[in-house]
Amino acid sequence: MVFVKVASDSELKPEEMMAVNAKGKPALLVNLNETYYAIGNICTHMGCPLSKGTLKGETVECVCHGSTFDLKTGKVLRGPAEKPEPKYEVKVENGDILLDV
Repeated sequence: MVFVKVASDSELKPEEMMAVNAKGKPALLVNLNETYYAIGNICTHMGCPLSKGTLKGETVECVCHGSTFDLKTGKVLRGPAEKPEPKYEVKVENGDILLDV
């Protein structure tokens, strides 16, 4: 496991999301009730940034065509996307948010 700092916990308030880059991998970082999750940020359907989409509970809906992904697993919950998003392990150390890439 290689964890890389992508943000500080002060940058992401509860129920917010942001685009981050972890060693060239675009990821979507989300704070759900003080627990952080990260999945790929490029929609597997047509390549739109999920960070421009809508956060709905534990899901994100792509702004382009409405594909919906589970933020905890990366699984597709509603198409047209068919492939899941990659899921990244997240940990917080000394106020830094780290992703395993």
